[in-house]
Amino acid sequence: MQATEILSSEHRVIERVIAALDAAADRLEAGEGVRPGFFVDATRFIRNFADGYHHGKEEGVLFATMARNGMPTDDGPIGVMLFEHDRARELTAGLGKAAERWAGGDRDVADTLADYARAYGELLTQHIYKEDNILFPMAAQAILPQEQDELLHEFGRIERAQAEKGSKASYLELAGSLCAEMGVDAEATPRRKVELPCHAC
Repeated sequence: MQATEILSSEHRVIERVIAALDAAADRLEAGEGVRPGFFVDATRFIRNFADGYHHGKEEGVLFATMARNGMPTDDGPIGVMLFEHDRARELTAGLGKAAERWAGGDRDVADTLADYARAYGELLTQHIYKEDNILFPMAAQAILPQEQDELLHEFGRIERAQAEKGSKASYLELAGSLCAEMGVDAEATPRRKVELPCHAC
């Protein structure tokens, strides 16, 4: 299996959790109930799986390998991806703070919580599209076939380090639970509308 195939498979899991976040935001906006800890659990998934397991492998291994093979990291596609990773972390921090307030019984934070959930989902949807359709094909050209085994080895190293915050399997299970709670089919292929800004086309 190619390194980018692993990352693409993780994208599908992240997209399903985004769909669950969207459904939860819909419920908040409709004045319906959402379990107090739902957004706390979703934030934990984002921090430890989407950012820890997934972005950790991209930044620590894939992007670094592409850079060694001549692709710049301070601008161009990798630069854009790194900027969006940082923006995702900012949105996750805001989501996490609002989630803690919601879990603590503060119902005045519902609109803020829904806004952060949607903003994160919109960013990651576009981000994933660009990686799957632009960056990963570029990686296939930039990374030599003989480097693939080393990439997979390094992926394993990052996953073993990240497992201190919970196994990958536990986060896949959490993703399934979040989807089930919001009525999202955890096995379905996510279908989300992607509107890319002109500079990313």
